[in-house]
Amino acid sequence: MRALEILQKAKEKRSKKLNKIEKLKQEVDAFRAWEKLKEYAKLGYDAIPNEDKSFFLKCFGIYDRPKTPKRFMLKLRIPAGHLNAKQARVIGKSAKDFGQDYIDLTTRMQCELRHLKIEDLPGILEQLNEVGINSYQTGVDNIRGIMGDPFDALAYDNILPSHHYILKMQEIFLQKKEWVAQVPRKFNTVITGNIVNRCNAFVHDLCFVLAQKDGEYGYNIYLGGKVGKIAKNANIFVRPNEVLAAFEAVIKLFKEFGFRDNRNKNRLWFLIEEVGIEVIKKAICELSGIDFEEAGETLTKLHCNEPQNGKIALKDGTYAVHAVVPSGIFSGSALIEAARLSEAYGNGELRFSMEQSIYILGVKDTEALLKEDFFKKYKNISSPYFNNLIACAGTQHCPFGVIENKNDAINLASFLEKEVPLPPDKRVRFYWSACVKGCGIHGLGDIGFEGCKAKLNGKSVPGVHISIGGKLVDKEGVEGKKLLQAVPLEIVPEYIKSLMLEFKEKSKPKEHLESFLDRIMSEYSLAFIGFIMRLNAFLRQNGFENAQVGFELNTKSTKQEEEKEIFELAKLLYFKLSNERPFASEVKNVKVLPIEKFNPKVPKNIALFLEKALENNEAKRPKVFSEIEKFIFE
Repeated sequence: MRALEILQKAKEKRSKKLNKIEKLKQEVDAFRAWEKLKEYAKLGYDAIPNEDKSFFLKCFGIYDRPKTPKRFMLKLRIPAGHLNAKQARVIGKSAKDFGQDYIDLTTRMQCELRHLKIEDLPGILEQLNEVGINSYQTGVDNIRGIMGDPFDALAYDNILPSHHYILKMQEIFLQKKEWVAQVPRKFNTVITGNIVNRCNAFVHDLCFVLAQKDGEYGYNIYLGGKVGKIAKNANIFVRPNEVLAAFEAVIKLFKEFGFRDNRNKNRLWFLIEEVGIEVIKKAICELSGIDFEEAGETLTKLHCNEPQNGKIALKDGTYAVHAVVPSGIFSGSALIEAARLSEAYGNGELRFSMEQSIYILGVKDTEALLKEDFFKKYKNISSPYFNNLIACAGTQHCPFGVIENKNDAINLASFLEKEVPLPPDKRVRFYWSACVKGCGIHGLGDIGFEGCKAKLNGKSVPGVHISIGGKLVDKEGVEGKKLLQAVPLEIVPEYIKSLMLEFKEKSKPKEHLESFLDRIMSEYSLAFIGFIMRLNAFLRQNGFENAQVGFELNTKSTKQEEEKEIFELAKLLYFKLSNERPFASEVKNVKVLPIEKFNPKVPKNIALFLEKALENNEAKRPKVFSEIEKFIFE
């Protein structure tokens, strides 16, 4: 059976019931909302139909924001974060004049203007369009802004200049009116011809990443990435002259055969799961008319350290100068100033980064540039806690947010900067998402924070799920593993401080947090790591800082079992609290003296933990950390 026939059967199986948005898309032309925008601007907010506020205006990047009543967010298309000073100046002026001087820099190398009134939107969009900036298809069920390397063709690690393909891909769908709101769900694309992964390459629906086969450079295709899922290797090698055909074939495939029933399961990932990646590969070949070769060696696999260096040497002898924008909170005034600086010191080009910061390109005299007041607020090199910080919009701006998020991220970074200062050559990636939707790509951070509700003293409070071990690059990227669930935000700083103290003390010279976490995750269970974070916070709060226990258990095992970890931890903690060993290692069946005999100040719950963990009868000792957490921390 041909691949397209298999896809058709899978589609029919899932086509018995359309979701309500699909029904709406069949009944109403998306361009109706766009064409009536000027009319809405004259009549006012209350004249806008609900379906346009909730869906169709989003097709053109215009989002109604309930958190700021009768105000809109405008999501702009900035291809791979590339913009020039003229464009930056117009964006900045729009934000300053109409949007309370506020700009969000996003993880998709784009920017968003907020607090906009409906009556101002047509004029704003006209001004932006004059300098080549638009917001078409930046929201809902559309082919979203395409990502790529911010230093395409300029960086030393660039092999295949690829930005021109982004512009040609955009032409394919932006010029087809009938494609607006016609894919089943949003569709994200990336293309990079660089060795370094600066664009979060492996979590897109369609990924073209630098590859080599038989001495020839091209791209390997990965498919189906989304929040919580790394894209799958499609085993397709694409030559540069085949990129556009492959792109259009994948879009046609998704548009024609993508599921349209359950919106929570309509991304490309679910179609791949249903029919298998091999069927998808064959269908791409059939739709494009090209018998693509099997994948070559993926070359986009190195980490990006630039924020720690602050200045990136480019091929033409100039530099790209980094400016840290904590949590992506920017302003129109600042963007206007960045545009001025790019013309005064550089080549008039700016770049937004995936980690919500900005670069000024083509700079020769970096020392003179860095003396400008702009860099007093947006530092060229900040502390490691800020250099790679990401945080999505949060409750202040997003209806889905569970926590405030942006300032939560900044507050934690500020706390750690003071409490656990680190050398500037350490890389720490804290990624924050305000909810499960994951716009802050929390799963890919060294430490990821996902907003949720938590309990504190019996009351519901803002909290986060904490994960560790995420990677942008490790073959094809790695999602972090859940470490702690529903931690109240009030408690988070002390927990993370415990881990960062261990990192500061036990990491190797110039070792980044990512590789440090790799080491401890290979030696200890996640339960142990989470327990140590909580235990050490508890000990500090109770005046026992000298008794803190870290990744120093006396065992030769490469991966601990919780039962053994608990026992070894208890022995070490007993010694640190009493300066006495609980029992000689060669003696068995000797009852351990209560810790209070040596140190009466030890909290009762710690004493109880030690009593149970060092129980003479091995069969009665706790087997997992969940057995002891409740009577220490709850």
